[in-house]
Formats: sequence, structure tokens, C-alpha cells
Amino acid sequence: MPSYFSKRMVRYPLYGLIAISLALLGVVAIFYWWISVIAIILLGILFYFAFLFEQKSHEDIEEYISTLSYRVKRVGEEALMEMPIGIMLINDDYFIEWTNQFMASCFNEDTLVGRSLYDVAETLVPLIKQEMDSETVTINDRKYQVILKLEEKLLYFFDVTEQMEIEKHYLDERSVISIIFLDNYDELTQGMDDQTRSSLNSLVTSILNKWATVYGIFLKRISSERFIAIFNEKILRELEKDKFSILDEVRETTAKQNVPLTLSIGIGSGISILPDLGALAQSSLDIALGRGGDQVAMKQLNGKVKFYGGKTNPVEKRTRVRARVISHALRELMLESDKVIVMGHKYPDMDAVGAAIGIRKVAQMNQKEAYIVINESEIDTGVKRLIEEVKQHPDTLTRFISPEEALEMATEESLLVIVDTHKPSFVIEEKLIKKIENIVVIDHHRRGEDFIKNPLLVYMEPYASSTSELVTELLEYQPKNEKVNMLEATALLAGIIVDTKSFTLRTGSRTFDAASYLRALGADTVLVQKFLKEDINTYVKRAKLIETVKFYSKGIAIAKGDNEQKTDPVVTAQAADTLLTMDGVTASFVITKRAENEIGISARSLGNVNVQVIMEALGGGGHLSNAATQLKDVTIEEAEQMLKTAIDEYIEGSTKS
Repeated sequence: MPSYFSKRMVRYPLYGLIAISLALLGVVAIFYWWISVIAIILLGILFYFAFLFEQKSHEDIEEYISTLSYRVKRVGEEALMEMPIGIMLINDDYFIEWTNQFMASCFNEDTLVGRSLYDVAETLVPLIKQEMDSETVTINDRKYQVILKLEEKLLYFFDVTEQMEIEKHYLDERSVISIIFLDNYDELTQGMDDQTRSSLNSLVTSILNKWATVYGIFLKRISSERFIAIFNEKILRELEKDKFSILDEVRETTAKQNVPLTLSIGIGSGISILPDLGALAQSSLDIALGRGGDQVAMKQLNGKVKFYGGKTNPVEKRTRVRARVISHALRELMLESDKVIVMGHKYPDMDAVGAAIGIRKVAQMNQKEAYIVINESEIDTGVKRLIEEVKQHPDTLTRFISPEEALEMATEESLLVIVDTHKPSFVIEEKLIKKIENIVVIDHHRRGEDFIKNPLLVYMEPYASSTSELVTELLEYQPKNEKVNMLEATALLAGIIVDTKSFTLRTGSRTFDAASYLRALGADTVLVQKFLKEDINTYVKRAKLIETVKFYSKGIAIAKGDNEQKTDPVVTAQAADTLLTMDGVTASFVITKRAENEIGISARSLGNVNVQVIMEALGGGGHLSNAATQLKDVTIEEAEQMLKTAIDEYIEGSTKS
């Protein structure tokens, strides 16, 4: 049968030919009428057959369209009912009005019509209420991608179980590179004989090999203090679930042999490119070591870092090789700069100011101008007393400048030295970090996720009592053409005394060495006590805070201030310190209003509770025994609840590990 289009092409030329023929006959009839009569009869016959042809074509077309319509309708109905895509129509009350056969089979039902969505698949109701376009849900152990057409109250279900299983398998099998570092191996083995060293190596290697065998990890020792481990992300999740108990096993086993060795582990995961994965593992290890070791750091692609372990205080390094190297490197950077600008953290304490004065002296020893950035509206009583004393030394006083003055005088050749913090959000003037590219960081806090980008030099030693202690050691390796005067030595000593609570906390042998060196330079202990004296009002405020104390868990005390009254951060910290001296208190937390829409929490412990981990869960940081955080746009009651949740998670994690 000719197609519909070919028939139309035949029909129209035929009618055109008849019309032309009639016109010609009209002309011929004028001269030969009998010829016209014959032609008309022939044309009539031709027209008759054309009419029959037209009728037949019309009937054929109608039959073709009818057949095609029936086939399309039938195919559509079969596709709607039989295709492996679920279709569900609901009403405004979440009752099912219609489903196709595949949809009913997904629920192992003959029919779903008339049933409530709350009974059949309650998880779908929130998605519809939230007007989501698409979501993946689980129905009878199968995964379905649900596409919602809210205006039509129509839901499409696509079975993506196999696709998600393939995705999961791919993610599970992605490579993970880990670098394992023996933190204090060199120091521990320095005085050992060959047999004892070999015995220690065998012990540690045996523990790690057993651990690797249990979890299916490829482990290879690449140096005396480094191992490389390769596994996949499925194994990584198992290790996370176990809280990396290998840290505790190595520490406890070696401690029984009187060689307390600890591990630091850096993990790279989440990407497929092996060189980038290795770089991520090394970066994670650097963070773990920067926090004092004995922990696992896992840097993620979004910049966040996961930490495990870190239960012990950092081990003090007995050698000063690093201090000498850093001191010489700092000298070179200062000589290459036009001026040195020193900056601490917001609301600077005696340690930050003392360390800043010490760095200014280092610059002076190298014949470089140095200025200390300070905001006089954000200093406590002790620092005010120190500045009052500085006023008696005009040369030193002129070196204290405001953040605005620092921004004006900063150039591309300037060197910015940041002391007692490593977080850009904590510094006095964050704009200085953006303006000055040459940055040095000197800090004694454990390294957190938030870190100043691309510093030229980083000197972070979490074992140190204070930043003032670190700066004092740097001073010892500088040129001796400028003598440290009494006030400078006293400021540094005051910083050490404040952060160690008069040599009672976080105090090592090098702390006393630094204090002895400063005392030999003329540091005045009586003047330190004058700086640290407190007034009656501060004492009363602290007492009122302590009066609110309640025990949340065994040994954990929480005190809180008033939502309407701002409290000085120093008073909050002092209250936490005082609580720690009370009988039965192993960790203390004090919650106060610091500024508008900002709540501060100061945390202290005797070492049994890692308050740094708890504060990090709330966006803060610090030391194992001394930490803090600031929370925005919450009340004191809300902050207390967040703190309790973080404490619960920490206790639960400690119990599991």
C-alpha cells in the first residue's frame, strides 16, 4: 500500500491536470464543439476514477491512523503498567489513588490503592512536605530514587540498588595511604646499646605487623622511625570504629619495657591520584606531630581534619637542636625584611605580650625595627600593669602600636611574627595576615584545623609550657650585641609563670632552664607578682562564677555566668583554674557571655580528661589540660547543652577505645 505522503503527491497533480484540461476545452469548444464533447466525456471518466482513488486513499489513511493510534495506546498502557519504573498517584491526604504493577511489587503487595502513605512508606511523607524534588529511600532492602511531581501528586520510583552497590564498592576499594611515625624513637634509642635497640625495634615491628595482618594492611618500614601503610577505605572505617587502638597498644606495651614509645599517624584518603594521596598523608602527619604526637590525623578534602588519640601530654624534647635551627632561620628572615611586626591573639594575656616583647628584642639584636600590635581596649589588668611599667621606658613604649598603625606601615618587605596562636580568626588584626605575605608562627598550643596559610616558618612545640619559653630559647642563639634588659626578661618570665600556674602545670626541665636564664638576665620576681595581682572586684566576680558550679559527671564540674552580663575572658579562665584546685574535680568548664552574641567556654583538666578534644568538637582548641572555645548566636543554656553533648561523646569514645 502506497504511503500517505506518496498518495498526496499523486492526488494534487491529477486535480491540477483536470483543471488545466477544462480550461483548454473551453477554448477548443469555440472552434470544434464535437471535439469538446468527446473530451468532456473522457474527462468525466477520468474524474470518476480520480474520485474513486481519492476515496480509497482516504479510507486507507483512516485505517492506518486508527491502527497506529491503537498500537500507541496499547504500548503506552503496557509500558505504564509493565515497565520497571514505579509510578504512584496520591491525594492531598497522602492516600494512594493509583499505582502501576511494578510499584505494588516493590512493596510485595497485590495492590496499594486506597492505603495511606503513612502505613506503606512513612519516610516518603516528610519528603513531600518539604517539597523535595528528588531523594533516595530504602523500601524492603532495595534503594529507590524517588522523583516527586508535587503539582500532579505523582511519584516516580527508580530502582538504583545495583548502581549504589557499585558506587559503594568503588568507594570501599579506593586506596588509602598512611604514614606511621615513631614520635620519640631517636631520643629513646640515643643512649641504647645495639642489643636493646634491636629488641625495641623487634617489639614495635611485631606489634605493627600483627595489627596489619588483622586488618589486611600492607605495611613496610621505610626508615628507623617511619612506616608506610596502604589499605582501602573499608578498612579505614574499621580502624575508625576501633578508634585506632594501635596507639594505646604501642604506648602501653613499650611502657612496660620502660621505653614509652608513641606513634603518630597521618592518613591520606578520599582521592584517586596517588601522588596527591601521599601529599595528603604527609600533611596529616605534620598536623599530628604539630599537636604533640601520639595521635592520628586524617585531613579531608574540605580542609577539615579528624583526630583520634591525643590522650597523653606531649613528651618534652630534651635536645635544643630545633630551637637553634629555628633561631637562625628567624634571624635570616628578619635580616631580609625592612621591619618586623609582632602580633598575638585577641585579648592578649601575659604570655602573648611577653613573647611579643621577646621577639621585638630578637629583631633589635639583628638591628631591625620591630613593633608590637596591641589593642588597649582588649587587655586585662595584668597586661595593663605591664604597659604602665613600660611607659617608664619611652623607647620600648613607642614600639607598641595599634592595629590601624600596623596596617599603614606594613609593606611587601615586612615580616609578620604571630605569637601564642596559629589560628587566623584569633589574631588581633586579621587584615595584617592578608596584607603581609612573609609570616612566622611561634606557638605552644596543639595544632588545630584552622591554620594560617603558607607561613615561611613555623615553630610549634606543644610540649612547651608557654610561647614565652620558646622565645626565651630563641633569644639564647641570637647575636649578643644587645643585652636583654630587666623589664624584657621580667615580661618573659611573667608569661611562663602565668601559663604554668606558677610552675605547677605543663612544666618540664626546659621550662626551669628558661626561667633560670631569665632570672640570670635580671628578671624581677617581685615585679612579676605585682603584674599578677588581682583587684577585689575580679576576685568577687570569680567567686560568683564558682558559686554556680554543678557536677555533670564524675569529676567534671560546670559553672556558668549570666546571659545578661558580660564577663572578662581572664576572669572566666581564672574561675576554671580555681575549680581545678577543688577536691574531687578532675576537669572544669566555665561558660560566660564574652560579647554580644558570643559565649565563651574555658576548660581545664588535670590530664585525665582531654579538654582539647572536647573544645575542638565545639570549634575551639588548646592543650590536653587547657583549652577554650567561643560560640556565636547561642545562649548560655544552649552552650551548656552543647558542652554536655560534647562531653558525652568524648566519654563514650574513651570507653570504646
